[in-house]
Amino acid sequence: MAHPAHAAPSGTNPDGEAGTGRPERRFAFLLVAAGVIGWLASGQLVLERLALYADPGYVTSCDLNPWISCGEVFRTEQAAVFGFPNPLIGLVAFAVVITTGMALLAGAELRRWYWLGLQAGTVLGAAFTLWLWFQALFVISILCIYCMVVWVVMIVLTVHLTARNAASGVLPVPPRTARLLAEWSWVLVALLVVAGAASVFLRFAGALLG
Repeated sequence: MAHPAHAAPSGTNPDGEAGTGRPERRFAFLLVAAGVIGWLASGQLVLERLALYADPGYVTSCDLNPWISCGEVFRTEQAAVFGFPNPLIGLVAFAVVITTGMALLAGAELRRWYWLGLQAGTVLGAAFTLWLWFQALFVISILCIYCMVVWVVMIVLTVHLTARNAASGVLPVPPRTARLLAEWSWVLVALLVVAGAASVFLRFAGALLG
């Protein structure tokens, strides 16, 4: 059961299971949309990587200059942290996000343990994305357009999933915190995206304006 201090929102059962109310349907559409965008970006990265494997002289579709180049990023150690191309993780992870959204739209009621697992996976993904952002800006000093699309998608997913789970009682947070997350989730997303864009601009200002 949910913590007594939390009131489940419309469309969500008291134990954190998904219902079919309007807020939950909007969230489901968000999951599907974000998942599809992230999956397509990851898929494009995989295709570009395969093309580069087949032809070392291949020029990727986002090789714009020495500072914005998927091809150059692929040649770094950071592009395959676990021994295989990072985008393969995205293909699997975003497929789970899409499946979750479609299940909600079909009327499925997902248990609290599922939401906790999805939350944990999303937070880990966000942490990995933050590490990749740091590596791109301050270590290898090369940007990848499709990677930046994934960065934005992860911001949207992390903020909105956390807000949803806080509001439904899946996450044990004070009611005021849950309410603020629900009411200001898009503002928080916008602030994080702007902060990320500003960090990129400031780090590469010389190259972008030169």
